[in-house]
Amino acid sequence: MPGFFSPHNNMAELNVKEDCKLAEGKIPKKKQKAFGADLKNYLRCMVPHIESGMKTSNSRSVMLSAEEVIQWSQSLEKLLASQSGQGVFREFLKSEFSEENIEFWLACEDYKKTKSDHLHGKAERIYEEFVQSDAIKQINIDYQMREATAKKAQDPTHTSFDEAQRTVYILMERDSYPRFLKSKAYLNLLNQLQNTTSK
Repeated sequence: MPGFFSPHNNMAELNVKEDCKLAEGKIPKKKQKAFGADLKNYLRCMVPHIESGMKTSNSRSVMLSAEEVIQWSQSLEKLLASQSGQGVFREFLKSEFSEENIEFWLACEDYKKTKSDHLHGKAERIYEEFVQSDAIKQINIDYQMREATAKKAQDPTHTSFDEAQRTVYILMERDSYPRFLKSKAYLNLLNQLQNTTSK
């Protein structure tokens, strides 16, 4: 990804704006892009936010600093506590065909904040999308946990998915997270931010 943080001419800036809209889901994708291009576009969209604190599509300012990116290397918990960290890690997991792990983890975090009268509908959706044996985004849990989670989802409480979520978290922490920290995507982002800070 050399040079993608370099100053852009007007035509390149126009393409960057289009890529940012694409990354934010405002322009329909005509064809699936390679992981490198997707991550490059995501990070390219983050650069203006780093430098100017512009508002993102969800109307919150995102200021990404080298310090924050360094903190991601301290623990998976710190990485997932960062909105930007979640986005970069999700793109990395897509490259490994395991994005269902972070999607399930985030769905569980959202589920815990759900009002009691909406638990049943969300529990059913999470079960069908991630837990059941023929789920499109099936998570990697053993048979006993799948069965136990299925029973808990039938009579949902705020803790119905806690055990499965913990298992997926440990899987990410032991497997994907160490590879993410050694990945070109993470190291290049950190290097670019450190260079920007030192200028």
